[in-house]
Amino acid sequence: MTLKFKALPTDDVRALQRGAFDAYGMVPECRLSDGDGVPCRHCLKNVAAGEPYLILAYRPFPALQPYAETGPIFLHAEECARADDTADLPELFKETRDYILRGYGANDRIVYGTGAVTPTPEIVAKAHELLALPDVAYVHMRSARNNCYQCRIELAAEA
Repeated sequence: MTLKFKALPTDDVRALQRGAFDAYGMVPECRLSDGDGVPCRHCLKNVAAGEPYLILAYRPFPALQPYAETGPIFLHAEECARADDTADLPELFKETRDYILRGYGANDRIVYGTGAVTPTPEIVAKAHELLALPDVAYVHMRSARNNCYQCRIELAAEA
């Protein structure tokens, strides 16, 4: 089983960078980064000091339903290259001590009993464990402090 850590889709991000409304129907706010703790969910790098970034409400689900959590995320205000899908935990996430991992079914609903604060060194193993469960189609990684969406984790298609 090979994992895929997946950044936000480029089409969604470009629309937001060009002024599309966020999940709450608002125009994303634009600020200048102080260089500390402003992780872009598209390139999976911190926005450098002095660079503009967007704050917006993001819902990483295809439709509204009771389990479709919405929360704040950051994006570069200017176009950036999407991070490649990777089997390894992206560097950006190694700087934080833990995250929430939570499994979701093919119906985009939480699979009860899968959510847990997970120490960063255990994320890959925990994602494998969750994705081995028959009811789990994918996993979300979220901030353990603020519940902000970080990325999606899936199994890579076997060749």
